[in-house]
Amino acid sequence: MSKYTSLIGLCSLIFVKSIFASSAAIPLTNVEMLQDQESLKRGALVYYNTCRLCHSMKYIKFQHWQDIGFSEAEIDQLRGAQLKSTAMKSLMSEDASNELYGMVPPDLSVMAKARKHGPQYIYTLMTSFREKDGVYSNDLFPNIKMPDVFDVSTNSGDSKLAIEAKVKDVTEFLTWSADPRAAERKSLGKYVIAYLIVLSFMLYLVMKRVWSRLD
Repeated sequence: MSKYTSLIGLCSLIFVKSIFASSAAIPLTNVEMLQDQESLKRGALVYYNTCRLCHSMKYIKFQHWQDIGFSEAEIDQLRGAQLKSTAMKSLMSEDASNELYGMVPPDLSVMAKARKHGPQYIYTLMTSFREKDGVYSNDLFPNIKMPDVFDVSTNSGDSKLAIEAKVKDVTEFLTWSADPRAAERKSLGKYVIAYLIVLSFMLYLVMKRVWSRLD
């Protein structure tokens, strides 16, 4: 009997914890990802100049940036002596990351697909930093080790709106990087559907002709 009692108690504890965990979560900001080229370019530069200090993007290379509107000259200026086929590597070594954060910050290549409602999650996470009496926290992820890199918690008014626009741009870029061929695939899908409709209609006419002969 004690074994069953312990099991019931454990299940109850898990259930109660799940309730508190879900109630503590804040709703995700319903931000729309338009994937326009200028926003993607701005977001790429935000990643390159800010996020890359800690985060790698091992599936994204300099040559891929041509797909979002960067010219060869712009890419050459950014990559310096690195090859176009070089992946985006973090500027911080793994040893330094482990010493500073106790872990290696996650790769951002497919982060927008790693979580449910990924783009909304990323945007909400980056804009949920708060500061109170010199203590920083994040409403969406209270125990996050990442600092408030965009200074969301210490700005207000027009400055905060500018920061939120920057966060949206980098979220757009991370959404693109998780599936760089999404727009191409959707465009191709329209032609495939049109082809299938025409093919179905032609097969229907053939079927009618065949059945008319049988009659």
